[in-house]
Amino acid sequence: MKEEPFLNPINPDKVAQNPGLLPYAHTAGGAVIKPEDTGKTKGRSILAMRQQTDRQMNQLYEQMEVLAKQAKLLADRKEISERIYDAAMGFEPIISETYYMYEKEDGTDLLSLVAPHEWGRSFKYSRYLAKVILLADHTWDVTYNEESNQ
Repeated sequence: MKEEPFLNPINPDKVAQNPGLLPYAHTAGGAVIKPEDTGKTKGRSILAMRQQTDRQMNQLYEQMEVLAKQAKLLADRKEISERIYDAAMGFEPIISETYYMYEKEDGTDLLSLVAPHEWGRSFKYSRYLAKVILLADHTWDVTYNEESNQ
């Protein structure tokens, strides 16, 4: 018996050397490989990036607004505190105590221990400006008199 040479039924021109590197399925049952639309992918990525950065920017703007309001309130408190310390006072203010600010006839300010309702008929100032409380940081919490138009 004579051995016949083996004939490979697969055409060598139709066989890939490295089928795993092909950009398409190399067998009938292989997974479908579709090229990705890079424009669509970039578009989705850019949209997601913009949404995220816009959200973060809005958060930063909100935080800046809060900080700006706090800075304004602090600047106002400083200005008011300086005016109160410039006012005439015949005592040393104590932290957490309540005092009353009046305007004299000559336009200068006076800090007093006496509340407006305690003066009775002997009220001798042109107007009552505000009720003030000395805070621990030596600034003042001010409650303005509605009628003083401060």
